[in-house]
Formats: sequence, structure tokens, C-alpha cells
Amino acid sequence: MSKPPSKAKEGAAAESPSKLIDEKIKSLDDWRGKTLAHVRALIQQADPAVVEEWKWSIPVWSHDGILCTGETYKAKVKLTFPKGASLKDPAKLFNASLEGNTRRAIDLAEGDALDEAAFKALIRAAAALNAKPAR
Repeated sequence: MSKPPSKAKEGAAAESPSKLIDEKIKSLDDWRGKTLAHVRALIQQADPAVVEEWKWSIPVWSHDGILCTGETYKAKVKLTFPKGASLKDPAKLFNASLEGNTRRAIDLAEGDALDEAAFKALIRAAAALNAKPAR
């Protein structure tokens, strides 16, 4: 006997990834919410075809694969690029997770300025890398 659909599935529009990201930003009634909203806007400007997802209880932005995630902590907003080690970063935005061979991250603390042009270039580079066929 199959179960009836849950209320969450019936109201799927209310639980869309974009809505969940909106709710996350709203719940962070401080600099972290503003920072997350700002980087979200920059990602959408850099890649209008970006897909917003909600995985691991965090915002995820994808285009042919994950571009980056947006985690929030007490003292920082962390933008993790799963393939960051393969991206050129001439502006040296990556400042965390530098020791591994794959991931790279940008940690933003309260008051930190983000080079918007360089960040958008990084998003576009991540999308281009995802679009390359696997070898």
C-alpha cells in the first residue's frame, strides 16, 4: 500500500530551492544574510543560466555541475568551489581549502570586500570547466 504524498511534496513550490535560499537569507538577519544575498546576485549576473539547488541544507549553484556552495557560519560566509583547484584565480580570491587537490573556497568575514568582477569571472570559469567533456 503506497503512502499518500506528504504535505511538503504537495506544496513543492513552497519548498523550491530558490525559496529555501530566500528563507535562509531572511533567517540570517545580519551581515551574513546580506553577504549571501550579494554573492547570490553576483552569481546570477555572471551566469544567467545558473540553477539554484538546495543540498546538504545549504545553497548550491550549478551549471552542468556544481559551481559553488554557500555555507554560513558564525564568523564567515564560505563559498566552496568543488573544482576550484582547476580554476585560474589571478585576483587571489581563494583564501581557504587551499591544501587539497580539488576544492577551493572563499571565506568572507564581516566587512570583507569582494572583488565583484573577479568573482564573476571565477563563476564563468567554473561554468566553462563544467561544460568541458570529461576525459
